[in-house]
Amino acid sequence: MPELNSGATAWILTSAALVLLMTPGLALFYGGMTRSKSVLNMMMMSFGAIGLVSLLWVFYGYSIAFGDDIGGITGDLSAAGLRGMLTSGAEGGIPDLLFAGFQLMFAVITVALISGAIADRARFGPWLLFVGVWATLVYFPVAHWVWGGGWIGELGVLDFAGGTAVHINAGAAALALALVLGRRVGWPKDKFKPHNLPMVLLGAALLWFGWFGFNAGSAGAADGAAAVSLINTQVAAAAAVLGWIVVEWLRDGRPTTLGAASGAISGLVGITPACAFLEPLGAIALGVIVGAVCALAVGLKYRFTYDDSLDVVAVHMVGGILGSLLIGFLAIEVLAGAGNDGLLYGGGIGLLGLQAVGVVAVLVYSFVVAYVIGFAIEKTIGFRASADAEVEGIDNAEHAESAYEFSSTGSGGAFVAAGIAAAAAPRSKPTEPVSEKVAG
Repeated sequence: MPELNSGATAWILTSAALVLLMTPGLALFYGGMTRSKSVLNMMMMSFGAIGLVSLLWVFYGYSIAFGDDIGGITGDLSAAGLRGMLTSGAEGGIPDLLFAGFQLMFAVITVALISGAIADRARFGPWLLFVGVWATLVYFPVAHWVWGGGWIGELGVLDFAGGTAVHINAGAAALALALVLGRRVGWPKDKFKPHNLPMVLLGAALLWFGWFGFNAGSAGAADGAAAVSLINTQVAAAAAVLGWIVVEWLRDGRPTTLGAASGAISGLVGITPACAFLEPLGAIALGVIVGAVCALAVGLKYRFTYDDSLDVVAVHMVGGILGSLLIGFLAIEVLAGAGNDGLLYGGGIGLLGLQAVGVVAVLVYSFVVAYVIGFAIEKTIGFRASADAEVEGIDNAEHAESAYEFSSTGSGGAFVAAGIAAAAAPRSKPTEPVSEKVAG
């Protein structure tokens, strides 16, 4: 094996673990935003993505994304099964296997992001089928386009850590699935409030923490680019928190904890493609813009009547678009490379045009393919849960479990599914039945 850089290797090992933590963090973030009767299904969609995408990445995903280029569209299958990588070193002094493992974590969370748009109404088995097909046909090739030697990267589009390949990609697919599955029973007339805001905040905190591995880890080494990415990630997220809650304050009269958490995530999304190309003042400006615009973009689903349950479109698609395009205004040549000054730093319109090409290409491709996949699943095996299951609670219908057990004597969930009935506790006199109705 070529000589390794122990510092770079240690940093990417740490970053890979940080990025993996983001998907359980996302499960908590999304889970807290759903109703109490569908929180487990929501979280299972993230954990299911971890399981399936990890295996597909080893079988052929990494090879499609980072194998030898074929026509700028896909990699070949020479690295299928991660063959030939046990003793090889990658550019930058880290093992090839470590680079593959780091990129695996990006694939996992990109797929998991989509699930928030179809909360409360998606069957778990068809979701896993969608995950496998969409990752194969969309994420793996698009990752190649952007980072693996494909046409978007070769064109000169800048995407340091995933504005196009991750966030626009997932957001466009989320919009497609929201349209395929249709609106939840009662939406928008009924209010679908988060059932556990502390869980939302915990999930947002874990995402924010893991995002330093996501962005600074994409430098590939513990170097100056990682340092710039880290500080820009922090200040952009902080500025977006303020941008979002100011919009809430002016519009609704109150800043909310959900708004603060959503603002942080929107800022993290927006800075992802730009984190290594901006000075900190530019990152702050980006964060304020993204936080405010994404807060306003939540209203689009009511105007156009698509039921994006947890605002994946407003936060990830819109945030990813803004972050990618703002590179064309805020990039500085000393960080982004020769000729890549943004418009506000004396550059021309060329970089902005390139960024727009990358945005539109990924947006259209992901939306169209995701819609076709989702539509095919819905018309064959059925993607959406029945109305009865949705009203009763999709946790019980899909997993035979409930997140919160309020009975002190009975056994439910998995015990019922296994045919194990609990013995009734003796009672000295009849009691009034206890209501199990909870918020959501």
